[in-house]
Amino acid sequence: LLTLIAETADELTDHEVVDPLLAAAEKACRATVLPTATHDYLSRLRDSRRMQRIWRKPDGLDEQPAGLTAAQSAAVADAVEQLRSDLGALQQRYPKIGALALTGHAHIDLAWLWPMDETRRKAQRTFSSMTDLIDRYPDFLFNQSTAQIYAFLEEDNPALLSRIKEQAAAGRWETVGGTWVEMDTSMPCGESFARQILYGQRYFERAFGARHKVHWLPDCFGFSPALPQLLRQGGMDSFFTIKVNWSETNAMPYDMFWWEGLDGSRVLAHTYKNPDGGYNAHVRPASVVPTWQNYHGKHLHPESLLCIGIGDGGGGTTIEMLESQRALADFPTLPSLRPVLVHDFFAQAHETAAKTELPVWVGEMYLEFHRGTLTTQAPTKYLHRRAERALITAEVLGAMATLAGDDLAASLEHHWHVLLRNQFHDILPGSSIAEVHEVAERELSETIDAGLAETAAKTGRIAAHVVKLGQHEGVLAINPDLSPRPYRVRSEEAIAGGQKVEDGWIACSDQTVAPLSAEVRVGGSPPSGLSVGPYHLENAFLRVEIDGDGTLSSVYDKKAKREVLDGRGNQIWVFRDRPRVFDAWDIEDDAELQGDELTATSAAVIVEQGPHRAAVRITRNIGDSSITQTIRLWANSPRLEFATVIDWHERKLLVKALFPLAIRTDRALYECAFGVQNRPTHRNTPWDAAKFEVAGHRFAVMAEHGYGVALINDGKYGHHAHGSELGLSLLRSPVYPDPKADEGRHSFVYALYPHRGEWLSGGVLAEAEDLNQPLIAKPVKTSGPSRWQAVEVEGLQLGLGSIKPAEGGDGLVMRTYEPAGARGNVQVTLPDGWQLNREMNLLEDDLGEAQMNLGPFQVRSWSITR
Repeated sequence: LLTLIAETADELTDHEVVDPLLAAAEKACRATVLPTATHDYLSRLRDSRRMQRIWRKPDGLDEQPAGLTAAQSAAVADAVEQLRSDLGALQQRYPKIGALALTGHAHIDLAWLWPMDETRRKAQRTFSSMTDLIDRYPDFLFNQSTAQIYAFLEEDNPALLSRIKEQAAAGRWETVGGTWVEMDTSMPCGESFARQILYGQRYFERAFGARHKVHWLPDCFGFSPALPQLLRQGGMDSFFTIKVNWSETNAMPYDMFWWEGLDGSRVLAHTYKNPDGGYNAHVRPASVVPTWQNYHGKHLHPESLLCIGIGDGGGGTTIEMLESQRALADFPTLPSLRPVLVHDFFAQAHETAAKTELPVWVGEMYLEFHRGTLTTQAPTKYLHRRAERALITAEVLGAMATLAGDDLAASLEHHWHVLLRNQFHDILPGSSIAEVHEVAERELSETIDAGLAETAAKTGRIAAHVVKLGQHEGVLAINPDLSPRPYRVRSEEAIAGGQKVEDGWIACSDQTVAPLSAEVRVGGSPPSGLSVGPYHLENAFLRVEIDGDGTLSSVYDKKAKREVLDGRGNQIWVFRDRPRVFDAWDIEDDAELQGDELTATSAAVIVEQGPHRAAVRITRNIGDSSITQTIRLWANSPRLEFATVIDWHERKLLVKALFPLAIRTDRALYECAFGVQNRPTHRNTPWDAAKFEVAGHRFAVMAEHGYGVALINDGKYGHHAHGSELGLSLLRSPVYPDPKADEGRHSFVYALYPHRGEWLSGGVLAEAEDLNQPLIAKPVKTSGPSRWQAVEVEGLQLGLGSIKPAEGGDGLVMRTYEPAGARGNVQVTLPDGWQLNREMNLLEDDLGEAQMNLGPFQVRSWSITR
């Protein structure tokens, strides 16, 4: 009590309650009768901080001094009761101000400064402690997220899980979150979000008998505008985080508000600002007073949430916290505290929202901090992108084989679990120790291999249905997306018996492969006009001139009759990257002022001469490292590729590719999950200036009316757009918490793609899909050309989320999205014997007759049955 009074006085400073509060404490101190015998007195102080500072402590002090006498104990008890009485009287004069709803919590990072195996042990220790506390304190309520952790517990300690289930059934232990893990939300694709929700909700429903309505994501480095719609389709109408309050430039103006996503869907969002531990709050005046004072929405909803418990590495709520909560109930002026279930808190907030006009935040919640997490640990990010594509493609080809006559393919849920757990918000962002990323990269590689093997098997099954056997040499090409694809195949993507074919062939033509179709091509020749010199590439679309320094001096669009660049293109810059606080996490706003350009250190060399593709190779060096780029141009496309191999052995540097473009626009467009978002190219306001490094998925676009230029990549996420310059972050090499982050070999591709018209009609999505998942190609012996289309979608142009086996084991589920902000109707044609007739949400609940119209950025899922 005395400590809490002193802390309250520190927090309330000049409030008029401070003097009588301190007077009550002094009165209680005067009422105590403590022992004065020298030996006993000093023995009690033996281990105190003051005694430790004395040069030489008195000798012979007892380690366990005698306790208080009965009379002395009685005097202390009387003083405590008197103090409580005085506090009660003060509370009558100075009533409590504000209200905080307390939820016991243990934030457990799935991996961070420890490997995931240690997390499994941390969870058992934490959960054992929390179940004991629940038994000891009848009013204690505890929440815990993350389906993956409970799934681990099923394997590691089923008896403890049974105890948790009993307490959950009694309403004391609350599972929250609704997703497989507390994932990063800047980099996963839309289908990954859908699976986080699908498999997370299904797990909680199976294990605990209920789905979640609250998405619990206290710690994450920015929040995708795709989330509100997906949460609503996954049964969640509420969202909680505190991380938006970490922005270093502009304060989030709301803390109880509607969050509106790309398509207009809304979830009720709540955040709070607690300077004393954030989501790892203590129960003391230093937490409760500023949390209430910082709560902007108090005039809208009279209570804010506060999570109490030691976290990050687990631990949870402590006895001291619960005893403090009891003691603070008697204090004047401080906010009232009550234990609450998170779902109940949000249910009450929804009641308030129904009667009150809450503010609305539209679009992404960009975190003005931790921007380096879009680039750090590049191999993890690259493999993550590959694993997403491998699983989605395997499922799509499995569905195509089913539509061609095969049995329903087996579920890939187990492989999805591995991918989803590696999207955790300290794994995918690259902010963990080396051991974590070693495991993540091994698991992601295994997931890719599993996807490739399944794709190979289903390619063979599709071939059995589609290829007309004969003696002609042909190629089976399969388009696994909803965009018509340029016919462009290459051996490194061809599948034969689960292995990549390495026989060196590539082929292209001026024809396209229809969406979700399989075509057998025999013969054919590439478009004419492809030429190459050491410093020159040209086809029917582009004329590219390369400078001796390795940059592009000109990219001339022959169809549009205009120059693409406004300066030297593909400049490679190395910036000194010295974050002030969070090494793996941050890029500082002045990093762009501390850079040097890398130029070619050897002459350009022709490495491919057509007729399908031409390429020249250029090398740059810095210190002990090298950057080798093969600049490639296909005969059938204006997509100019930079196949890049970096051998990296430097620390504290950031590598970027810069493209000054002959484009004037105040907005740049970036792909995000199931859509795109616009951001400023200027720095008019602090909000604009803070977005100097932003997330993008497969492409970013700068455009004028009727013409644009896209920068496409196959595994990068950090971008910037400033004035007419579009830039892509290639790698960075921090020291903490992994001293050798990004050390070694990197291999990836990015591409410049000029286009006429709007970005979607101009082919940006199709080219980005192709770079990330080329046509599936298989050499075949055939009697002639043939073509079969599994699904035909007419009308509004859509993007494909997935086609997968239904969770109930009956038929398929096809998920699509409107990618560009348009509205319209679609018509879906299936093979004979199949029908699309039911609408589904992400959890694959039947929502009734299929709706065949989509609004801007809308996601729709349909059942396909025999």
